[in-house]
Amino acid sequence: MISDTNLIETVSEEAELLQTENNTEQRENQDVSDNLTSTTNNRPNQGKNVGNPPAPRRRVIGDRPRLVDRTVSEGQLLVPKKNLRQQDSEEDHPDFYEFRAKDLLPCKGGAGLTTKFLKEVLEVILEYVQGTFDRSSKILEFHHPNELRERLHLEIPDKAENLDQILQDCQNTLKYCVHTGHPRYFNQLSTGLDVISMAGEWLTAAANTNMFTYEIAPVFTLMERAILKKMREIIGYKDGDGIFAPGGAISNLYAVMCARHKYVPSCKRRGLSGAPNLVLFTSEHSHFSLRRAAAILGIGTDNVVYIDTDKRGKMSLEDLENKIQQAIARGDKPFFVNATAGTTVLGAFDPLNAVADICEKYDLWMHVDGAWGGGVLMSRKHRHKLDGIHRADSVTWNPHKLMGVLLQCSAILIKEDGILEDCNSMRAPYLFQQDKHYDVSYDTGDKTMQCGRHVDVFKFWLMWRAKGTRGFENHVNKLFELAGYLLEKLKSREGFKLVHEKPEHTNVCYWYIPPSLRAMEEGTEKQLLLHKVAPAIKARMMATGTLMVGYQPLGDKVNFFRMVFSNPAATKADVDFLLDETERLGRDL
Repeated sequence: MISDTNLIETVSEEAELLQTENNTEQRENQDVSDNLTSTTNNRPNQGKNVGNPPAPRRRVIGDRPRLVDRTVSEGQLLVPKKNLRQQDSEEDHPDFYEFRAKDLLPCKGGAGLTTKFLKEVLEVILEYVQGTFDRSSKILEFHHPNELRERLHLEIPDKAENLDQILQDCQNTLKYCVHTGHPRYFNQLSTGLDVISMAGEWLTAAANTNMFTYEIAPVFTLMERAILKKMREIIGYKDGDGIFAPGGAISNLYAVMCARHKYVPSCKRRGLSGAPNLVLFTSEHSHFSLRRAAAILGIGTDNVVYIDTDKRGKMSLEDLENKIQQAIARGDKPFFVNATAGTTVLGAFDPLNAVADICEKYDLWMHVDGAWGGGVLMSRKHRHKLDGIHRADSVTWNPHKLMGVLLQCSAILIKEDGILEDCNSMRAPYLFQQDKHYDVSYDTGDKTMQCGRHVDVFKFWLMWRAKGTRGFENHVNKLFELAGYLLEKLKSREGFKLVHEKPEHTNVCYWYIPPSLRAMEEGTEKQLLLHKVAPAIKARMMATGTLMVGYQPLGDKVNFFRMVFSNPAATKADVDFLLDETERLGRDL
């Protein structure tokens, strides 16, 4: 054994291997115990510990000692490389530090090594997946950026690393990732880890194709057409078009671009020179991507007019119509109204039928940003919140949010067929030849703003097949039930105060008020102190790894927690844990 820390330790005897594994288990369990003890001791709060027990030991890849921290140079290998011709006769777990990526397929004779390497990678992934759903495991091992950079050794080498190091890189990467599928991860609108959807993403990666033509993605283009048709039917469109895009922000960008093309078609060739001053309208609680779309498309952020909202976060119809009239009086050209179905923070649904009436009155393009709330359409019990959505000219719908499809999966659905292609097509003859031997209407690339496009549909299609429409409905209904359960708990629990008592979506927003602030007189001083509570508790959540919930201010409201339900693994017991843990981490503030 060579003592230099840059070298790999090797063992040859089974007994030594077993002893090493036992030592590793003891050391790792002790490290976790020490870390948890240290974290607890460093917290001001010394109340009852309702946090998690030590995380289970990570499996040593291939049941052998592994490189832990540093890489190994080619000249430092302790064992000479074996002849690849002998690979097929190797034991099930080859010594991967002897081989590099060049020894895998398509290398001649690399099939056996490739299979064994991918099986090892799969073991790393499966261990991560199993740990994700284990409530006794941490959501994350938090380290500040400079600390994590040191642990990961991210420098890019000039010489190829061995496969042992590559496997260790895979394991370390997942070790420090946030477990977004953990039952107590509620930090974003997209949470959870659906196993079928994940399997679909694996197969998508293996196929490694592009979505721009039927020629190279025949199965996926047919799937996309079928799924988009089904989504349009659920919205209530009789015809139309659509495309999967890299997230709701890009889907919203498509909507504004199509609307601009409808009202000023010359801008595709001549730009905005000579065009009227276009103005779009959106709720003050809408997603920032509408403003960004205006900047990207040359409309300008000054021409984004924000509409007032009521206490529940809904767009004011009176203010909308007044500001449209004001824009017309200035000589501007109103052309686009964005209505939000499920605002990011409060989860509010704008009154779609009433907004549609105004858009028809003034001949404006109506878009519904249903990135967060679109999934509610799957529930017969709750879809009334989107009544009137069929009257919109376009809809953004993100299945990777409420419906739990793996990231990324966002669709833009357009009522008018043909405008998407007319707006974007460039007729590139090297890619979209019109004399192909098949129906070229199945080539989708000329109606997108991208060229290369990831296959986002397969994981969604496969998941829908596995769950069925009724399965998605049950999923959505369960999330609303959990939101209702939390709402009732908050109303009756001391120290918690709701931001709004009648949320429309699965967003439940609240303040936790520590005992030190409860007797204080209402006023500026109390609000300033309360503003610091949520960030402090969130920092402790991440330090302990027990829970993750988002927080933010809104308007004149100081920082509050925004609890959102989209994680299919969550239960009422996790809601109870949320309240207990929030109180435990914040009672001393």
